[in-house]
Amino acid sequence: MSLRVEAVSLVLGDGDQQVRALDNVTLKVAPGELLAVVGPSGSGKSSLLAVCGGLRSPTSGRIHVGDTEITALNREGLTRVRRDSIGFVFQQSNLLPSLTVLDQLLLTVHLRGKTPGTADRDRAMVLLQQVGMESRSKRRPAELSGGERQRAGIARALMSSPSLLLVDEPTSMLDQARGQQIVSLLRGQCHEHQVAALMVTHDPDMLMYVDRAVHIADGRLKEMEVSHAAH
Repeated sequence: MSLRVEAVSLVLGDGDQQVRALDNVTLKVAPGELLAVVGPSGSGKSSLLAVCGGLRSPTSGRIHVGDTEITALNREGLTRVRRDSIGFVFQQSNLLPSLTVLDQLLLTVHLRGKTPGTADRDRAMVLLQQVGMESRSKRRPAELSGGERQRAGIARALMSSPSLLLVDEPTSMLDQARGQQIVSLLRGQCHEHQVAALMVTHDPDMLMYVDRAVHIADGRLKEMEVSHAAH
């Protein structure tokens, strides 16, 4: 399993103000699987992404990303796992305004302390081709549509060959048709690169385009039935 969450709870606040954001959550996501998490605002979706990404430590329980138990790591170890094993796709694509689309991807190589070479540039162009952005590789974010920015963000997240993708509301800034395209694209890329992906979404219509879905309410998970669109 690329993601294994075992009996994880997260308690926020102190004293009378304590809130159980996650309540004994157990979850597995296999390589090549796109799992959606849906639920109302304040149900624990963001907390789940935060603990799976090593951005917040759970109060109890264990989380494995690939073969690494991230709940046992120190800050330095967590930083390394986030850099090398986890790709993040944000609600707003978080592209740097001054960089071209190609350079957004090559920046991930710089962040690992390396100078991008020909092989890195070739890999970046292949990823951009796969997400339909090859012809936009020299454009900057301000020259792209919302859907194009999300496509570039997905390619960037895949650039470091992560074992896990964490995806936060990738369609919230898009219309329905473009949202469906992005989720279908994300699912195809997960299958092709054998990456496990956990996607938070508020939009139940997107569930037709994922492999599996769970509902979260009051920090508790429940498996959902999903009917798939024709792929």
